[in-house]
This record gives sequence, C-alpha cells and structure tokens, in this order.
Amino acid sequence: MQSKSQRFAPKIFLYPRIRKTPFYEAHKKAGVKAYSVYNHMYHPRYYGDMYEEYEKVVSSVTLWDVSVERQVEITGPDAFKFTDYITPRDLSKVKIGQCRYVAICTEDGGMINDPVLLRLGENKFWLSVSDSDVLLWAKGVAVNSGMNVKIHEPDVSPVQIQGPKSPWVVKDLVGDKVLDLGYYTCVPAQVKGMDVVVSRTGFTAELGYEIFLRDSSVGRNAVNLWEAILEAGRPYGIQVTGPTHIKALEAGILDYGCDMDLNTNPFEVGLGYLVDTNKNANYIGKAALKRIKAEGIKRKLVGLEIGGAPTYEWNWDSGVENPPGWDTGDRWPVTQKGKKAGYLTKAYFSPKLKKNIGRAMVSLEYSKEETELTLETPAGPRTAKVVSFYFTDPKKAIAKANVRAMVLAK
Repeated sequence: MQSKSQRFAPKIFLYPRIRKTPFYEAHKKAGVKAYSVYNHMYHPRYYGDMYEEYEKVVSSVTLWDVSVERQVEITGPDAFKFTDYITPRDLSKVKIGQCRYVAICTEDGGMINDPVLLRLGENKFWLSVSDSDVLLWAKGVAVNSGMNVKIHEPDVSPVQIQGPKSPWVVKDLVGDKVLDLGYYTCVPAQVKGMDVVVSRTGFTAELGYEIFLRDSSVGRNAVNLWEAILEAGRPYGIQVTGPTHIKALEAGILDYGCDMDLNTNPFEVGLGYLVDTNKNANYIGKAALKRIKAEGIKRKLVGLEIGGAPTYEWNWDSGVENPPGWDTGDRWPVTQKGKKAGYLTKAYFSPKLKKNIGRAMVSLEYSKEETELTLETPAGPRTAKVVSFYFTDPKKAIAKANVRAMVLAK
C-alpha cells in the first residue's frame, strides 16, 4: 500500500542545466522519493511518508540536505555599507557571529527574498537565500553603487540537523562550544578536519542547527560530512528526511514563492518588524516602504483552519498530483458567499493540532480572526476560518531553549 505522500509523488527529469547538490549521491543512497527544483538545483523533498518525517523531527532528530540554500557572499571594504543598503533591517547592531532574518526588497517595496544573514567578519557577510536569484540581483546593484565590494557564491553547502535531540548530535560532532551557541548565532568549527560554520537556525522552530560546509565540492568533503553526521546521530536515532513543511507551517515560518513574491510587501506578510523606516542609512525601497506603512495595507496573510477530512484524504481525481501546499502550482480561491476574498498559499493536515491548517492572502476586510470563509479546491469547497498564522509556539520558546542546561542535565 502506498503511503500518503507516495500517492502524490511526481516524477522529475534530470538535466545538466539543473545542478545537483554536493550531497546528491548521499541522499540518493538514503532513498529519496521526490525532488523539487530550488535555486536551480535538485532539492530532495521527502524519503517516505511526510507525516512520519514530521513525527521524527518533533520527537527525535533529522538530517536534511539544504545546500539549495545558496550563499551570497559579500566582502570588501564597503561590505557592511552595501549589505546595509540592500535590506530595510538595521544591521548596525549585528555583531560578528550573529545571524539575522532579513528582508530584501525592490525599489517599490516588493519582496525579493527573505534570507538568513550571517555576519562572519567586520566586512564579510553571507546571505543564505531562499528560492530567487539574489546573487545576480546583488551583482547588478553593486555595478553602479560606487561601493568597493566583491559578491560571489562561495563553495559552501549547508545541511540542517533538526529536532529535540539535535544538540547532542552537534555537540558530538564539533564539541562543547555549541552548547553556548544562542538562537540565531553562528561559530566557525571543524568536523573531522573539515571547516564548517555552525548556526543555531532552521526551518522548524524546534531545536536545530545548520552546518555550512566550506569547500563542499572538494574531494569527498560532502560525503565525509554526511557520513560523520549519520555516525554521530546513530545513538540518537537520526533519520534522513526532507524539509518538514508541516512543522514550518505550524510555526508560522514563511515560504518564499508561496507566501510572498515580488508583488508582495513585508507588511502584508507580517514582516513589518524587518523594516526600519527610521533607519539612518539609505536602503533600497525606503521611500516606498515608508509610504506603504503610512497608507496601510489592503490585503494580509492570515492563518486558516480548514474543515473536512484531512488534506491527504481529499479526492484528487481532478488530476492534482500533490497534496495542498506541496507545490500544487495553483493558488486556490478563498471566497465568502461567492465573492472572492483571496487565495490559498499552502495547507496541510497538522498532526499536532489534529486539523487542516493553512495560510491565505486575503483582502483586509476578510482578515479579522474568526472570519468564516470558503476554500475552493479541485476536490470541492471546504469551510475555513481565519486565525493567526502562528499556530504553535509563537514566541519560539522551544527553539530558544537553554541547550547547555538540557545537555548537562541528561
């Protein structure tokens, strides 16, 4: 009998114009069942049942290949000035070894990307980007900026180790230094002689880390790191999985390309806190973002509780191959009494909440919590209710927990 995920698994052709990650053979060996394409690379999405993978990340520890999160490295005498110029978030208080979630916007306030920024030196930054061409955009901005910067994609590939047992795995890999690594901070380290950067970040809002492998395409570095992580994780029951999008949805973690794009501004998707309109330094989109904030938004990203059977049991005879939210390729209408209110950005059945949950972009008049709406799916209409899109742990208490105390208390 096929699993819930396997019933929806599409095929994907391999082309040389789409890059393989340095860990490609490793996740192929681990039994990857489906890929998507992300930043022009094959991205392993799941290995079996995505609901079983969810249970693993909330109860134990998982390993993901996320090297599709390419790094845009900014260095040179004007690296800080340039990086501060391309984001509306004030970077003046970001110290070396700290990370920040940032917005990158167009001149009219549209979202280009929402990367995690790592400050590795006084004038050295990595932007760990989601799925859009930030490298080419940043190079284009730099050409006529008058700033002395070098922008390139370094040979760096991250993996994520996520789940409540992740601190023990990472400690065994790189030593006790990670026990004092705060949420959204990073530190250089070594794993079996290979240079890495370890950050306490991730796509789950569980305890978790990212390990950025330098020189990832050199020799057997990628394979050696992967095998070292599996060896360190074996006593803790580590499992190779894809990104746990269900957990990210529960936690209110946004997904570029689904929840936002070039036509979406930060205020519409709850990222207004990333925009410092009082920032002294000039930045791209400053005037537009000030205007949008003053005038107010006309639509808003909201959470939805969706009625009916669990999403994986919906009738897909209509030809839709993927469960909702799993890159359906369509933004299904959200309506009220036949009038269009907005569109769905993603939805899953939440094992924790025992209900279908999702996110939708709706006109402001429909955005108040408890508003009753209808989701129009190819399988028929579903009742829906507006709620906060932070379904669980809105203050990220789990991800911010005192790791040293937990490990030493074991």
